[in-house]
Parts: sequence; structure tokens; C-alpha cells
Amino acid sequence: MTFNEDIEFMLSKFSHEIRNPLTTLYSTIQLIEMQHPEVKDFKHWSSLNYDIEYINQLLDELSNFAKSEKLNLTNIEMRPFLEHLSLSFAASIAQSEIEYTSKIDPYISKITVDKTKLQEVFLNLLKNAYDASLPKGKIFFTAHIVEKSLVVKVQDTGCGITKEQLPTIFQPFVTYKKNGTGLGLAIIDRLTKRMNGKITVESVYGEGSTFTVYLPQKLIDATPLGDFE
Repeated sequence: MTFNEDIEFMLSKFSHEIRNPLTTLYSTIQLIEMQHPEVKDFKHWSSLNYDIEYINQLLDELSNFAKSEKLNLTNIEMRPFLEHLSLSFAASIAQSEIEYTSKIDPYISKITVDKTKLQEVFLNLLKNAYDASLPKGKIFFTAHIVEKSLVVKVQDTGCGITKEQLPTIFQPFVTYKKNGTGLGLAIIDRLTKRMNGKITVESVYGEGSTFTVYLPQKLIDATPLGDFE
């Protein structure tokens, strides 16, 4: 095994071994609630459930981090893919007070990517923007061609990131988000690089952030920008 394969195996095994007793614990708690509904009113019961959900989330992200080395590359039509993703996200936050705007270049055509993992990248960025913008704020999702390269931006008017935090936000297990795992942005960064792209961030603390994903020219089959701008 290579070093990366060793790490992947270790994380997958760790996640699997922890998830088994966690599932048993969760089932036991549900059984207790069914037999004794009054426990829901106990002082620390909700905290117990929350902690279990957090551990489960952490295990999911550990598993995703381990799997981010493997790609299933296919040639997809990028414009309908992005439009569907944008509409799905808009529907998911329709009941909130967040203002969401998207603008997708109609001239974007095919690109060779891992469709599932690319969707994970963009949805995670949009979810982060949503969390940062609560209870009110604005999110902008744009995708266009710059010199025949695909550029996708997720911008928010949320809490922003400090200058001191910016250099480390893509490092695994580093988080400045309350109850964060420190793996979300690390997974996004790793997946983007695996598809020969890159991600950058610009942020002003207290004003908002812009995450930009670049996918390389050689994988893009697109016509000129036209009148998109």
C-alpha cells in the first residue's frame, strides 16, 4: 500500500469500528424513549442526542475524507448539472430569510469530472454560506467561463473569516465554526485538487466570504463567453 492508501484504510476502519457501537447506543436510546417518554424532559437528554448526532456526522466526514482520493470520472453536461444543483439548493432554503441568487453561463458545455464528488463540493460550499449568513443574508452562486476555464463562485454576506484564520481553513481537523468537524473544507480542497482544479477564498471579517473553484482548461469543452457578463 502507498501512504495515502494506508491513511484511507486506517480512516475507513476507524469510522467502521466506531459506527457499530454508536448504532447500538443510538438504538438503545430510542428504545428507552419509547418505553419511558418522560426522559425527553430530562435536563441533559437532548444534549446526549445532539452529541451522538455530532459523532455520526464526524464519522461521515471521516469516511468522505478517506474516499476523496478515488474518482469516477465521466464527461457531463455542466450547465444542466449546475442549474439542477442550484434549484435544489434554492428549494432547500425556501423557508428561510436568506436571499439566494444564481447566474450560470449558458455557454458552459461538457467537462470531465467526478459528478458525485463535484456536487458534494458545491453543495457543501453553499451550505457553509447558508450557515454563515443566518438568520438573514445573501448568497450568490455564479458559474462562467474565463479564458476557457470553468470558474464557480459561492459568495455570502455572512460573518466572514479573520485574516489569522484564512491560512489554515483548508487544513484537516482545523475549524473555527461552532460544532464544526474541521473536515468539510479539507474534503472540498482535496476533491477539487484531485480533479486538477483549485479553490481559493477571499473574506472580510464581519462582511462575508467568496469561495472560488477553478476547473482546468484542458477538461473544458465550451464556447466563448458571449454576452454572459
